[in-house]
Amino acid sequence: MVTRARPSLLCLAGSAGAETLATGGATGVEGPERPGPLQDETLGVASVPSQWRGVQGIRGETKSCQTASIATAEASAQTRKCADAEVQTEAPELVGVPSVPWNDGPRLAAFLRRVEVMVTQELNKNWQSHAFDGFEVNWAEQQQTVTCLHTLGYPPAQGQGLHVTSVSWNSTGSVVACAYGRLDDGDWSTLKSFVCAWNLDRRGLNPQQPSAVVEVPSAVMCLAFHPTQPSHVAGGLYSGEVLVWDISRPEDPLLWRTGLTDDTHTDPVYQVLSVATDGKVLLWQGAGAGRLQLSAGFALAVQQLPRNTKLKKPPRGETEVGATAVAFSSFDPSLFVLGTEGGYPLKCSLAAEEAALAWTPSSVPLRAPARFTFSPHGGPVYSVSCSPFHRNLFLSAGTDGHVHLYSMLQAQPLTSLQLSHKYLFAVRWSPVRPLVFAAASGEGDVQLFDLQKSSQKPTVSIKQTQDESPVYCLEFNRQQTKLLAAGDAKGTVKVWQLSTEFTEQGPRETEDLDQLAAEVAA
Repeated sequence: MVTRARPSLLCLAGSAGAETLATGGATGVEGPERPGPLQDETLGVASVPSQWRGVQGIRGETKSCQTASIATAEASAQTRKCADAEVQTEAPELVGVPSVPWNDGPRLAAFLRRVEVMVTQELNKNWQSHAFDGFEVNWAEQQQTVTCLHTLGYPPAQGQGLHVTSVSWNSTGSVVACAYGRLDDGDWSTLKSFVCAWNLDRRGLNPQQPSAVVEVPSAVMCLAFHPTQPSHVAGGLYSGEVLVWDISRPEDPLLWRTGLTDDTHTDPVYQVLSVATDGKVLLWQGAGAGRLQLSAGFALAVQQLPRNTKLKKPPRGETEVGATAVAFSSFDPSLFVLGTEGGYPLKCSLAAEEAALAWTPSSVPLRAPARFTFSPHGGPVYSVSCSPFHRNLFLSAGTDGHVHLYSMLQAQPLTSLQLSHKYLFAVRWSPVRPLVFAAASGEGDVQLFDLQKSSQKPTVSIKQTQDESPVYCLEFNRQQTKLLAAGDAKGTVKVWQLSTEFTEQGPRETEDLDQLAAEVAA
């Protein structure tokens, strides 16, 4: 129901208009020209149809879905199997044991009395014999030849002509890592390089795709895995820095670095711990904020070397002796051997207290470590290795192509072997055979020596590179002792499986090594 007022004209003026409005026009006089009071009027119902529902109805859609019918099936199975078996043996027959007449009793007793002394003597001789000393039963399959198990490489590094400058096995023996750099002439300080690692136990090993790759802004000259942390590896750079990476973190592998400070080497680092040709031997430890902090340092000066050293007089203002290699004793943790650019191996001690003649500032006091000088090679010493089986023996190899076997007790080498007409870049003792060592030559060979068989020529010479490119580095695997890794100038790492003769210790081998050291040292 809608109610509306009759339309009327309403004009108000002045106070009269106001009064008329207030009284509803009742006070006025009706007339033909004056409208009467307002009145309500009831009209018919007006309806307006809704357009909204129509529009929505047009837009509406009806949908339905039905899944496919589910197929069902019933099956049953029943088996029954019976078997009967009988076995009947024949009645056993008693077998009589023939009796042995004991008629020879007195004669047998007489025989035993006659041979008693002779048998006793032979038994005593056998008991005192060392023929089977060190012999252990080995049921493993005998490996008669040295074979190449893997040929590893990283094509981007090989494409830049980079060399494998160092190799290292991790503490589990399952991962081998290599450093890429350059060891020939030239300024490689700005060359981008790599550290690569392969997990040899991983299924589907791709020899051209390392398990981990770390890009490095400078050539990497040396590399070493942590002795107990299997994913931590340290490297020395051409720029003089030392860095430590965690290869298990591919997105951010860098853990610590020395930075370029007064403590840092000013020449390329040729071995981690670290040793450089600037004459300094530095010991680092991890600190906060990703920095390696110098904990101890040693410096080699010509004036502080032992008096038996006959070095050429250095140019004015040059006093440092460049260190090129280092090896720590397996028996005395404070004793280490340094190889130098001048060809002299030096016996050194971490317990040295004499202050070094420092020519550069350092945050820690540098000490003079040299205690004894050995007879020199004909050129720089590139590698030294302390025997893991004898406290006084170590090997050195250098650019004169010779390997020297030294005793810590005398200056002259016990023996000298010429293995190459070119450089020898690495030498390593076997971790399982006291008389076995390996050397890497500039003629592309890996040479394996067994001093129990020959003291003058290698037992096996392995051709690593067909074009005689140098082999720069090698390392025995201490966990998987049949494996030997070697890196070369072609950017390749080859993993060799050694034959049984190089991995199983022979009888009296340790005694033979002691005799070798004692006879010549005396």
